[in-house]
Amino acid sequence: MAEQTLEFIVAPAQGKERLDLYLASRLPAVTRAKLKRLIDDGAVSLDGRPTKAGHLVRPGETIVVTFPAAAPEGVEPEEIPLDILYEDEHLLVVNKAAGMVVHPAYANLSGTLVNALLAHCRSLSSIGGDARPGLVHRLDKETSGLLVVAKNDLTHVGLARQLSEHKMEREYRAIVWGHLARKQGCVRAALMRNPKDRLRMMIHPEGKMAVTHYQVLEELPLTSYMQLNLETGRTHQIRVHMSSLGHPVFADATYGGRAKQLAGLNHENTRLGLHLLKSCNRQMLHARTLAFTHPVTGELKRFECAIPADMQALLDELRSQQEI
Repeated sequence: MAEQTLEFIVAPAQGKERLDLYLASRLPAVTRAKLKRLIDDGAVSLDGRPTKAGHLVRPGETIVVTFPAAAPEGVEPEEIPLDILYEDEHLLVVNKAAGMVVHPAYANLSGTLVNALLAHCRSLSSIGGDARPGLVHRLDKETSGLLVVAKNDLTHVGLARQLSEHKMEREYRAIVWGHLARKQGCVRAALMRNPKDRLRMMIHPEGKMAVTHYQVLEELPLTSYMQLNLETGRTHQIRVHMSSLGHPVFADATYGGRAKQLAGLNHENTRLGLHLLKSCNRQMLHARTLAFTHPVTGELKRFECAIPADMQALLDELRSQQEI
């Protein structure tokens, strides 16, 4: 990846603020640690001169951030087929299959989306670090659907800014347990990692605010087919929010979406529920729509991908049961 630069001109109304804090608010995708390294390494200049993190910015100053050329290390490219909906020299949009882990971690060092991307792309943004090159946002392993991937740091910054400013449209489809009292609504509940189980998230006032808008598209036997739009993008957001309403995503074992929902059902519905669960080995959640402004061309880009075969098969089965 070639060296790239990003320029900021401090606005006339800008009050006194440390340089590192000023940049952090404008580059939400870049960690504080990486910003500090860039400043310490002389990759941030102020009116053409090296500067320090504690400098108080003033109106009219020109700040230039240089992202050095970098190549991901420690993650091996793997020739894994990708379902690419769009690609240009700056970014690509991928339809991730359910069951694919997005980036390498302790339990999944290979076979991930990142391994596949490294084999497909000559360069990816370095902002996410060695293990997460190009990743602007993520999907859970068992969630299918659309992801945008940045090929360079400037594109990554532009996309991440749209995410942080809630300007990127992300619509999901889900099958959830039960029938909601309100067919349309919004869940506003802060999320944090569960201190007793680090693999789970929980609603807690000290967490980060998360907002999910929902609409029931269709009521089906034992379940509802939903449209969900993210205003924020926290880990497991939809899964936790729907579970908090008493309507967990169908077959989501982590948040009560499997056998637990059979309690209290009559014999006939219990048999139906068991039958449906046997055909589902993952939560029925799909990232269907993704829309954003291209950071380089300024064009509005909008992508949709149909729900995958397993979700469609479940919907068909539920609709057939409704007709009986």
